[in-house]
Amino acid sequence: MNPAKMNQLFDTLRAACIRQFGFNPRRITAEMRYVGTEGHGKDLLHIFRAAGSHSQMALKNTYVTLREQHGEKPHWTEAEKAHFKNTDAEIDAEIEAKHAELEYIRHCPLYQDHRAQLLSHYKDWPDYQADGPNPREAARTLIQTLADARDARLADFAEHLHTNDPEQLAHLLLSPCHLEIEAVRAADNVTGKT
Repeated sequence: MNPAKMNQLFDTLRAACIRQFGFNPRRITAEMRYVGTEGHGKDLLHIFRAAGSHSQMALKNTYVTLREQHGEKPHWTEAEKAHFKNTDAEIDAEIEAKHAELEYIRHCPLYQDHRAQLLSHYKDWPDYQADGPNPREAARTLIQTLADARDARLADFAEHLHTNDPEQLAHLLLSPCHLEIEAVRAADNVTGKT
């Protein structure tokens, strides 16, 4: 689909979500992804999915339907609807909190001590080690090894981020890696490397 048509669809989706549900248009822009169409002719639906939860919306002309049940899993919980209704100030505060969290992770001893090891599992990293596990598996293994050893850095990391869930800790520990890889890609684009 061409960009102008996509922009028009998102404009229609934002307007309908504001009118029907009181959703903040910034949330729609930031979190909804276009999936494609269903049906034909006058029954044509444009389907959008939330990036984080996979909850779906169906847009027909200027009317939006929230698909509250998709398959076996319920979607569009009251908490998710409230999330999409956040004010601009609440969204800004959330963004600032995420930024502060990322800055903490980038500079914490746990990440700094294992940075090279974590980055080496990314194919786009200059020191990539092809024979190892993928980044997520490597981070999970590292978290489990450190947890078994009762590592003080991991304990501080978990306490600061308010979670002891190994999956969540692995995800958080990898978050600065993506920024570093993007910086390498940007530098390669400037210097002409590909």
